[in-house]
Amino acid sequence: MTVDIDMQYEPHELPEEQSGDRDAWAAYDPQRQRALIGHCFTRLHLADSVELSIALVDEEEMARLHMEWMDLPGPTDVLSFPMDELSAGTAETPADGTLGDIVLCPPVAARQAQAAGHSTEDEFFLLTVHGILHLLGHDHAEDQERQVMFDLQRDLLTSFLGRPAPTETMR
Repeated sequence: MTVDIDMQYEPHELPEEQSGDRDAWAAYDPQRQRALIGHCFTRLHLADSVELSIALVDEEEMARLHMEWMDLPGPTDVLSFPMDELSAGTAETPADGTLGDIVLCPPVAARQAQAAGHSTEDEFFLLTVHGILHLLGHDHAEDQERQVMFDLQRDLLTSFLGRPAPTETMR
């Protein structure tokens, strides 16, 4: 598994006008995220050679990406950009290729975590699994799709965390 993580800022490098977001950026633990991603890759039968990129960006950059790709104003929590249009594999035939890119916005994640009553780290876990599932072709536009995606998301998070998954902060 190849996972590239690109943080626009390290917490101690945030511009002064964003210094209030330092805790949000500091809550992202690349080592724990890699462990979660490895767990998901194993459970979803993705080959060891599958590649994933994760970028953490500020609200200004996320708002720009949200408008450019979704034609929606303002920052969002997570965006997913699939590459090879993979789907989950099987134990006999693991999926192989480039999964794609996930973009996360720490300040938005922190606000959502607070509103949902869980930690920002849990929100990052939730958003990462959510992004991976989108990269594998899952969606939540329709009620039935939403049920399938969110059940799988909860199962992956619960089995990784060893406790109930954090409550979803989106619909």
